[in-house]
Amino acid sequence: MNSNVLMRIGRLFILLLLQVLVFNHIHLFGYITPLVIGYMVVCFHRGSSRVEILIWAFAIGLLFDIFSNTAGMAAAACTLIAMIQPLLLNRMAPRDAEEGFIPSFTTLKFWNYTFYVFLLMLVLHGCFYLLDAFTLMDWQLTLVSIGGSSVFATLIIICIELIVHVRKDFEHHS
Repeated sequence: MNSNVLMRIGRLFILLLLQVLVFNHIHLFGYITPLVIGYMVVCFHRGSSRVEILIWAFAIGLLFDIFSNTAGMAAAACTLIAMIQPLLLNRMAPRDAEEGFIPSFTTLKFWNYTFYVFLLMLVLHGCFYLLDAFTLMDWQLTLVSIGGSSVFATLIIICIELIVHVRKDFEHHS
């Protein structure tokens, strides 16, 4: 196994652990629960095989479904953002970016990266909560859940990204 796969497995384990043990128990205002597992899909570099992204995203969602008892909703939502991620990254990345372009604050700049993450989280939460509700009876509450969870997950991912890059910068300068 190459180091990239091992790093992804480690990241998956940590994110899944955080999601299941911490973030699944956060219910702001009774409706807002962030799905931070989408961060795995956000991190795929430009030039990654679409099949590779789809398989990883489905596995991430399926593992979340197993531990959260959500009956395939996360697998469907993660697979959907895996379909969108390469297209969105190609639109957001600089034109002269190489194949191995990794989306982050340093490569996309703060606002572009935040917008990129927010769009993916909006699609992820939209799919997840629409499948969860499976009705438009309480559409206002569903919209609150989608919007609030997307914003909250984006803020958490930005914090994770800042922590990771501050640590990398600190290790780089040491």
